Amino acid sequence: MITPQQHAKILASLGISELNAMQKAAQKAILQDNDTILVAPTGSGKTIGFLLPILQLLNPDSTDVQCLILTPTRELAIQVEQVWKKMATGYKVNVCYGGHSMETEINNLRNPPALLIGTPGRLSDHIGRQTFTLDGIQTLVLDEFDKSLELGFQDELAFISNGLRNLRKRVLVSATAGIAIPPFVRLNAPTTLTFTAEDAPAKLIIKVVYSEAKDKIDTLVALLCSLNSEAALIFCNHREAAERTSNLLNERGIYATFYHGGMEQTDRERALILFRNGSVTDLITTDLAARGLDIPAMKNVIHYHLPAHAHEFIHRNGRTARMMASGTAYVILHRDEPRPSYLDQSLEVLPLSPGNQNIELPLPEPPEFVTLYISGGKKNKLNKVDIVGFFSQKGQLDKGDLGLIEVNDFSSFAAVNRHKVASLLTRINGEKMKGKKYKIEVAR
Repeated sequence: MITPQQHAKILASLGISELNAMQKAAQKAILQDNDTILVAPTGSGKTIGFLLPILQLLNPDSTDVQCLILTPTRELAIQVEQVWKKMATGYKVNVCYGGHSMETEINNLRNPPALLIGTPGRLSDHIGRQTFTLDGIQTLVLDEFDKSLELGFQDELAFISNGLRNLRKRVLVSATAGIAIPPFVRLNAPTTLTFTAEDAPAKLIIKVVYSEAKDKIDTLVALLCSLNSEAALIFCNHREAAERTSNLLNERGIYATFYHGGMEQTDRERALILFRNGSVTDLITTDLAARGLDIPAMKNVIHYHLPAHAHEFIHRNGRTARMMASGTAYVILHRDEPRPSYLDQSLEVLPLSPGNQNIELPLPEPPEFVTLYISGGKKNKLNKVDIVGFFSQKGQLDKGDLGLIEVNDFSSFAAVNRHKVASLLTRINGEKMKGKKYKIEVAR
């Protein structure tokens, strides 16, 4: 068990003062002997809800993997890992997913973590290679298990579950209720906790914006110009549409990038880093970003295209109005476009269509930061302190000139004040960081 002082310290590191009702209920249920099914909306804090009690279940004397967390996507796996690291528990964590270096993962697993997070396919591969033992695993978490089933991971989930001989506790987590649970999960008298969007104190406002033209790009530009340079997550139904929309926005002078499942993993990660760092204002994406994405809480979600199903609409909207915050979801509709049944007919209409009014709003302000790529990371013995020191001493940056810094295995990214980038790159040209020269350039 953790002490009240440790609990308060963990909450402070996560940036919250107290647990919400769902998180308190989840903690109580998971610490009991039986299994738990947790259903709660996207953005309600489910990750914290299951990680806190799992911390209390870990044995500090064990040298094996004790808890296995399976996620449907690499993005969600990374997000869970980041939350655990923020908690600063002292317990090692590793993450495994397709597109990540298998050699690096195998090396990491030679010193087994207490908490192992990963996608079903990659963890099945590791189990087949016997890169870690399953004997110490007593807790299994299937995070967003409905999405794993939807993506066709039944065989991998069954293979992993059947190999966990000493399993004592199963935790199934989802944002969607009513999902049939496969027999291989072998639940033991589960406690089911179901929380709906109505249970959360967050306030979501949905507004309709009409477009006179079937091509909605002018209306989207007008909407973005009305948001006072605030960031937005913009949903399209297809990968090609996300790329096209991003390119059109950049041509209009709006800083945007795109993100979808057809991109190489490094390109996907770079797009998210640019967005998190504030180097682009808008992220145009598919439903891949509706769940399990490690990005800040959004004030604005825009449905450039409406999804086919109500649950997809709900998951998209879950990217805003998260936890205790409020947010707005905008739906752009052509005048003759039929409304799906899940869209309330009485929604407020925001009169921003250029076809209705001669609106000449100024473009959003350019982002404050530009992201720099550094060709070294953790495996090169670089950390955030090294990068801050190098940019401050050699690059003569002030403290306020640096934003978010992310250090990966073999690369790093640092947000730098837009007006200081050119002089910084000139000053550090040819300089060594920790005795070695690294390629440093603007990330695209």
